[in-house]
Amino acid sequence: MNNPNVLILGADASGQPISQLLRLANRHGLIAGATGTGKTVTLQRLVENFSDAGVAVFAADIKGDLCGLGAAGQPSGKVAERIESMPWLNHQPQSYPVVLWDIDGKKGHPLRTTLSEMGPLLLGNLLELTDSQQSALYAAFKVADREGLLLLDLKDLKALLNHLRSTPALLGEDAALFNSASAQALLRRMATLEQQGAEALFGEPTLQLNDLLRPTTQGKGIIHLLEASRLIHEAPKVYATFLLWLLAELFEQLPERGDADRPVLALFFDEAHVLFSGTPKALQERLEQVVRLIRSKGVGVYFVTQSPGDLPDDILAQLGLRIQHGLRAFTAREQKSLRAVADGFRPNPQIDTLATLTQLGIGEALVGTLEEKGTPAMVRRVAIAPPQSRIGPLTDGERAALMRTSPLAGHYDQTVDRESAYEMLNARATSSAVPKTDEKDAGAGIGDKAAEVLGDLVGKTMKSAMRQAANQLGRHIVRGLMGSLLGGKKR
Repeated sequence: MNNPNVLILGADASGQPISQLLRLANRHGLIAGATGTGKTVTLQRLVENFSDAGVAVFAADIKGDLCGLGAAGQPSGKVAERIESMPWLNHQPQSYPVVLWDIDGKKGHPLRTTLSEMGPLLLGNLLELTDSQQSALYAAFKVADREGLLLLDLKDLKALLNHLRSTPALLGEDAALFNSASAQALLRRMATLEQQGAEALFGEPTLQLNDLLRPTTQGKGIIHLLEASRLIHEAPKVYATFLLWLLAELFEQLPERGDADRPVLALFFDEAHVLFSGTPKALQERLEQVVRLIRSKGVGVYFVTQSPGDLPDDILAQLGLRIQHGLRAFTAREQKSLRAVADGFRPNPQIDTLATLTQLGIGEALVGTLEEKGTPAMVRRVAIAPPQSRIGPLTDGERAALMRTSPLAGHYDQTVDRESAYEMLNARATSSAVPKTDEKDAGAGIGDKAAEVLGDLVGKTMKSAMRQAANQLGRHIVRGLMGSLLGGKKR
């Protein structure tokens, strides 16, 4: 069964296919379930559906096995049995177009943005600043804008903070927000960030959204995978902040599309709870607003997590497609959460949703799709269709081959360090440290020297005339020299 207008999810108890209309895929979604229940395979199946329909995908590869999308599957055992139980599926083992990304630049193309593009709100979340420290960061960014200082990487911000400590007059009316203590605190936070390897995130060339959206020559959507196995354990804030930045950039740059037959991009945020853990209220409210509005830009956002309770209620209320794998409930708190999950589906008289949640096997899920008019359909118990690509990771050799044949090979691999705040402030400091020679004194010195040499040859009248001529010559030389230096600086 190949229908480019739907996402084929699997089959219900009667063997009938269960699908979601592609034109409603920008209504977002959720894949949830306990560890080992099949979330990653479901995610892989959905990603394949989007790629087949020509929709670009950006997903985080948390465990390192989602990259199996880049190799053809070899179904066997229970996977082969599941395929045989769905004769309408038209399962064809195949690889998919995959581009690998890695903030460290080791297992994929380097993924970068700049401090200026990220802005003080997201950067403050990344640095986990207090309110006073956040205010100081805002003040520093204002000075950078006013002074034309580009903030591209961490050394630019360090240079700016140190510059403001020595020249607080630049802060103007924001001087009360910035002091030496706040600057020191910001510098310490940045040092911690560097210890986590996060400095690699900032710099150029930065990620271009057009590179995410371009399809293959065969019309398939390219699947962009962020290697995040290290980040999620060692630097979860870096992982979360980058995804929040990407979502904000898409919202700001993409044009309005209105109702369309398919999205232009599907975003999958695995371990979604880290996006909201410790997030300041202002940023969380902004995120909720972006999720609500970005569907009109043709972007579908899909959260992957263990329990729907990991997400704020305002986010949950906006999720159209819900795929809930099995949950375990051993404590009173877990049982309460289980009831909340069951209540999130439209009831089906043929299914005891609450009981079924703890009975689901691996690769099974309770699924709530959207009907033709966008209203929730009744919940159904679904056997998820296996992916056509490999279930499991690529080898190192296969990853290297993907990198060599990537359509973006060579575009992002070399760092560009153009003139920015660090270089500009260093140039200012060097210029101010050069001692300036007074033109009058310099001219007089040259004149006196010439007069002294000629003193024995001419009388007082001639000496006076020669001193005046030499003075004029000295001034001319000094002006020429200073003009040359200033001109060189401007260039």
